[in-house]
Amino acid sequence: MGSLREVFTFPHPVNEYAARTVASMVAVLSILTISLDLGWMLPVLAYGFAARVLTGPTLSPLGSLATRVLVPVLNLPEKNVAGPPKQFAQAVGLIFTVSATILYFGFGSALFAYSVLGVLVAFATLEAVFGFCAGCFVFGQLLRVGLVSEEACEKCSDLSFGSA
Repeated sequence: MGSLREVFTFPHPVNEYAARTVASMVAVLSILTISLDLGWMLPVLAYGFAARVLTGPTLSPLGSLATRVLVPVLNLPEKNVAGPPKQFAQAVGLIFTVSATILYFGFGSALFAYSVLGVLVAFATLEAVFGFCAGCFVFGQLLRVGLVSEEACEKCSDLSFGSA
């Protein structure tokens, strides 16, 4: 598995099709969570986002499944995009899933928890179906207005933000 430094590194570049495959799985699992009232899945989804923020696909079950199995088996092409915007998008997903988990377990509100998760479904579906990464778009806007430093995204200049 490598050293801890290697494990806790977000990849750059990122294969756009692997990211879209993960987004597809997130959307499906989130829809199942809402429709079948599977509240126990909320912390599982939150773990997946936390793992992807910290390590990319390395410690993420969905990320590993996408990069090591589905993309090769489906023979999806490799389209490299910048890693930092994708990492930011995963952090946004983490905020959504942690919020939904707190609403569900901390406040006992499935309605509000699933409403938050429904927004995540919309964004994951945009990524999965249309290749539009809303988090990447926001990252680009933050970079444009100077809230993200150019140095923080030196890696971004040579690659796109993933359809943003």
